[in-house]
Amino acid sequence: MLFYRASLPLSRSTLNYLTGLVRRERTKLKSKGRALNAGQQALMTLAYLKKGDTFAQLAAGFGVGTTTAWRYVNEVVAWLSARSPKLGTTLAKAKKDGLGHLILDGTLIATDRLRADRLFYSGKHHKHGVNLQVIAGPYGQIVWVSGAVPGSIHDLKAARNRGIIRALAACGLPVLADKGYVGAGPAIIVPYKGRNKPASQKQANRAHAKLRGPGERGNAQLKSWKILTKLRCCPYRAGHLAKAISVLQNREAALAP
Repeated sequence: MLFYRASLPLSRSTLNYLTGLVRRERTKLKSKGRALNAGQQALMTLAYLKKGDTFAQLAAGFGVGTTTAWRYVNEVVAWLSARSPKLGTTLAKAKKDGLGHLILDGTLIATDRLRADRLFYSGKHHKHGVNLQVIAGPYGQIVWVSGAVPGSIHDLKAARNRGIIRALAACGLPVLADKGYVGAGPAIIVPYKGRNKPASQKQANRAHAKLRGPGERGNAQLKSWKILTKLRCCPYRAGHLAKAISVLQNREAALAP
């Protein structure tokens, strides 16, 4: 077995934040005699999420068993996911903060499901995965991330089933989305469809695309954490992982100059 030093493109502040969270949760659990201290458990979780290291790699690097690495990482992911705000709370804050509009978009997180597992096969992307609904702000900042549904489910159906369309309609902010959300109702502004559109509709679509474009940045920020490039775990865990990552990513974004 060979070992080497590695770095994570994350701030010390994020590690300190996560270490504090781990320490507080351990105190609540009255947990003693741990193989790793709070800082090491936090660092292990960041390596898992940001670099996508396997549990075997993490176990070797931190000098613990593979089962211990699995338990420690999943423990912290659950604590972080629980700190992700609820949809209603998030939308109320977005309105209070004066965001001009919101952007709704779906993204597929690839999984290692078998070809026979049709439920998770996305005909649009031609691969197995899970569908996450992401709400972003005007500059691409992550506002909220949904739980995971099978990749075969259409964006509009996923948003309806999660109550996202209803919540967005109630919040009163303009919401932009792509053509996958046609039929969502007047609260969701989508591009005009069809060929040979009049000039006014073409111009409106160009303006719509320009405003909606930054929403892709929200999805890109999530997928910059390598664990979401291709899941090797239960696909339904993607939602918890994405929520945990959104908490950390928003902290990183807040620290950026």
